[in-house]
Amino acid sequence: MNWLTNTLGTSIGKKLMMAITGLCFCGFLVVHLIGNLTIYGGKEMFLSYVDHLHALGKLITVAEWGLVILALIHILTGLTLFYQNLQSRPVNYQVKKAAGGRTIGSATMPYSGILILLFVLLHLFTFRFVDKTNINDFIILTQTFVSFAFVLIYIIAVVIVAIHVSHGFWSGFQTLGLNHAKYMPIIMGLGIVFSIVVGVGFGFIPIYVSLIA
Repeated sequence: MNWLTNTLGTSIGKKLMMAITGLCFCGFLVVHLIGNLTIYGGKEMFLSYVDHLHALGKLITVAEWGLVILALIHILTGLTLFYQNLQSRPVNYQVKKAAGGRTIGSATMPYSGILILLFVLLHLFTFRFVDKTNINDFIILTQTFVSFAFVLIYIIAVVIVAIHVSHGFWSGFQTLGLNHAKYMPIIMGLGIVFSIVVGVGFGFIPIYVSLIA
């Protein structure tokens, strides 16, 4: 176990944890998006999807706690790396260049990550941690997105998520050792495609729901 503790205590170990947890969340986004797309099938299809989730019982509870643990690891490790980077470079560069493949995604990772955390909390308290005794998820969804302000917040948040994963997707694979001249451009391209799918897929849902509400 010492080798594991020593490895995770290093900068490389922390980046490995960021890569693994980040790619896990990319997988979660895919599953979550597929489920949310049932809204286009109408109220009955969407509620059927929700009922199927609830029928999983303890498996959903385990999955939710798993996501919480992954989130804590990802957030705390990310903040630690960000702080260590600041400590190693206490004086900001006079000129910031976009060289070396630096993108808006890579340049804003810590900040977009914090904004995503705030959005996730808003999302949970809006859709998950609410009293559903006399109301179902479809009604909650339509009542929420009838507000233009919330639709706008949601779309902006989804764009931030897309920017975040546009870098996180391919850098995760790179950290795990898939930094090959032949395959890396393909992985980077897939990262861009993935971020667009995430942005468009989640972004159009509040617009659609606001139109049918």
